[in-house]
Amino acid sequence: MLTRWFCLGILCLILSLPAGGHERPDPGSLQLASVHAAVAVLGEDRPLYEKRADVAVPIASLTKLMTAYVVLESGAALDEWLTVVPREQTPAKNAYSRIRIGSRLQRGELLRLALMSSENLAAHVLAAHHPGGRKGFVAAMNEAAQRLGMTRSRFVDPSGLSPDNRASARDLLRLVNAAHAYPEIREYSTTPARTARFRGPRYTLGYGNTNPLVHRAGWRVTLSKTGYLNESGRCLVMVANPGGRPLAMVFLNSFGSRTPIGDAGRVRRWLETGEGGSVAGAALEYERRRAAALKSTRPAAEGPESMSRR
Repeated sequence: MLTRWFCLGILCLILSLPAGGHERPDPGSLQLASVHAAVAVLGEDRPLYEKRADVAVPIASLTKLMTAYVVLESGAALDEWLTVVPREQTPAKNAYSRIRIGSRLQRGELLRLALMSSENLAAHVLAAHHPGGRKGFVAAMNEAAQRLGMTRSRFVDPSGLSPDNRASARDLLRLVNAAHAYPEIREYSTTPARTARFRGPRYTLGYGNTNPLVHRAGWRVTLSKTGYLNESGRCLVMVANPGGRPLAMVFLNSFGSRTPIGDAGRVRRWLETGEGGSVAGAALEYERRRAAALKSTRPAAEGPESMSRR
């Protein structure tokens, strides 16, 4: 019996250590530029690190990860050719698209463009061709969020152009875990570049991925989505395997286009060495200002800020 308990104790100790056998780093040594963040081993509910992870905030085009999840959950044929229809209402910003109204592209290709290049009109077309149209699609997004336990999430459009699309970093970890189970989402969101071939009329458009880390073999990115609005700041969700184990990372409300990428690098360094690095002055000042504004308006019921590790 003693030998059995000894072996169980050793097993628990091994499982509590990160890859390489080192002690888990102190979360206090990790400084991030993002106002909100959550990091977890893929498939695990309890994060390794959290920063204001329970606050619902605008998520911009991270919304498209839920759009992809709903499309694939519906079972709609990815090889079906869909007609590009105009938006019911013109968004106030970021509405430009090179796609021609009336042309056609396969559902799977529209989904790829929405994920890899954040093509907003592609997301609208996917929703418009859903049973019940755009209204039915948005309802399905919120129903999916409820099923996944995303208790602080709300969706009002499929592209993320509305700042009323909101979620917490912890909610987005749940979405990442669910979305990563689909090979199409893994492939489409990490496609480095793509030429889309439309019909009626025939024309082609080239697209690139909005996350530069998909081009870097050392990161082994298997899921990616970026987002930006003035209200949301720069955002990134990603699954990467830099140290041999898949990590889900969520960074919300950062200063510049490269700031979430920098945060990913700081997380990687923190897990490998215990040191989180430093944040540039402008990005740090942005984080402080946004955090102060958040503190002054946050309902008391949401509780204190959190920074923790598993």
